[in-house]
Amino acid sequence: MIETISKVRSVGGSLMVRIPKDLVKLKSIQNGQLVRIKVERVKKSFFGALKGIKIKDEHIRSSDFD
Repeated sequence: MIETISKVRSVGGSLMVRIPKDLVKLKSIQNGQLVRIKVERVKKSFFGALKGIKIKDEHIRSSDFD
């Protein structure tokens, strides 16, 4: 299982989580395909929690958790 951290965004009356492009390519995910998502809230202070997880700057910024 591969993990990533994404910010929840409001779209219309729903909430949306974006799947990063590199993860889509890695897992060969296609539009309309069903995927399983495990939801866990991330604490604002997660010092060291991202050690070893590759994340691009466009996906996570410290301002995303303020």
